[in-house]
Amino acid sequence: MLGLLETFFQQFGYLAVFWVLVLCGFGIPIPEDVTLVAGGVISGLGYTNVHIMFAVGMAGVLVGDGLMFLLGRHYGERILRSKIGARLMPPKRYAQVQKKFDQYGNRVLFVARFLPGLRSPIFLTAGMSRRISFWQWLQMDGFAALISVPLWIYLGSYGAENKDWLMLQVHRFQHGLFTVLGVAAVFLIWHFWRKRGQLLERKRALLEKRRQRKEKRRQK
Repeated sequence: MLGLLETFFQQFGYLAVFWVLVLCGFGIPIPEDVTLVAGGVISGLGYTNVHIMFAVGMAGVLVGDGLMFLLGRHYGERILRSKIGARLMPPKRYAQVQKKFDQYGNRVLFVARFLPGLRSPIFLTAGMSRRISFWQWLQMDGFAALISVPLWIYLGSYGAENKDWLMLQVHRFQHGLFTVLGVAAVFLIWHFWRKRGQLLERKRALLEKRRQRKEKRRQK
């Protein structure tokens, strides 16, 4: 995949990188991280400027994600009823995404940037929910993109002359990101259950106080 994208990008430059990233936002089976690395590679080989490539990468990522969010906002129900929408967002996956929003709120948007299989459905659902404004979405996704986009582009540029080393580092970074996300998910789950336990404890304490007051009234 990296070799094919590299050849394609060498021929068509920045526009090719931009449009492939936009299509990645729609969930097509092209890895976004490999696309960004390929953009960095052609910069490292002298075909493009790596700093301009970073700007193009940010634009492509945010436009693709933003279109998915806006499609959910304006045409979400219609998309879900279509054949393509049913494949992209089957009822079970839609229920899972809704549950994540209920549990973790806007933080799901930040994490979604690092989840290739769930990113498009999550952004589509975020738009459909109407609980999140476009600017809130842009803030969360933009901040996450400022981590992932430069990482892959500058890594690709640095390792352009040594593909074996480059792919080894790509796999290492991918595993590292998944490890960090796994730890973060465990922490969030623990925090959620801890907070839930505290709320239940407060509720029990209030009920106990009410019971004691009723007992005192009866004794009088």
